Amino acid sequence: MTKTINRIVEFINHKGMSVRQFDISIGAANGYTLRMEKNNASVGSDVIERIVKTYPKLNLVWLITGKGPMFLDQVESKDPPSKLDIESFINEKLNEKWSEEKKALLDEILKEINNNK
Repeated sequence: MTKTINRIVEFINHKGMSVRQFDISIGAANGYTLRMEKNNASVGSDVIERIVKTYPKLNLVWLITGKGPMFLDQVESKDPPSKLDIESFINEKLNEKWSEEKKALLDEILKEINNNK
């Protein structure tokens, strides 16, 4: 399954711009997108918000989930996402975040245990 960062790179390629130009256009640090892609990292909501503000024709549903067309003008229906779609997305993101936090906490506990031996 591709991640949001992969779709961002696909969008950049579609626009025919460089990754640096894209980073500048959304106010991201130099090399942000390439680092995120290299690390297969999750993109923060603040970055997604800046992307959508800068490129309002970009389909947010496609950007986040990969479903539907890349651009809003290609969407057949202008119906907003359903409450269930939004709840599912939020739950998915929370589970990702909690998994990262659980791993960090486990690492910290194991380190403390090893230090007390």
